[in-house]
Amino acid sequence: MKTPDYYLPIMPYLILDKVSEFIAFTKAVFNAEERMIVPREDGTIMHGEISIEKAVIMFTDSAGHYQAFPAGMFIQIDNIDEVYHRAIKHGAISLQELDEREYGRSAGFQDRFGNQWWLTKPSY
Repeated sequence: MKTPDYYLPIMPYLILDKVSEFIAFTKAVFNAEERMIVPREDGTIMHGEISIEKAVIMFTDSAGHYQAFPAGMFIQIDNIDEVYHRAIKHGAISLQELDEREYGRSAGFQDRFGNQWWLTKPSY
């Protein structure tokens, strides 16, 4: 298999419970685009990929000795207010309210899968 052109040098790889719900959440909150889904015979996801703008997030359904393992992600985005409010609307818990910081407008939330998302709109 040839490495896809959109792969970056480092990409998060999440092990999740309920991958299909995670995909729906990222599509609703970030307008994520599904890149690849490789199912197992039982219908769970062996390997999946979404993209949020230029970023790629890889994931798999937890199974056997691969237990769910959440992560923290930092994302620079322009529409921070919209994304933050959509996340809360879709069940995320606020970790940091929207606020102006010395480096830009920022906020944070935790999704129902345990992942923490730190958002910043840089103040260039």
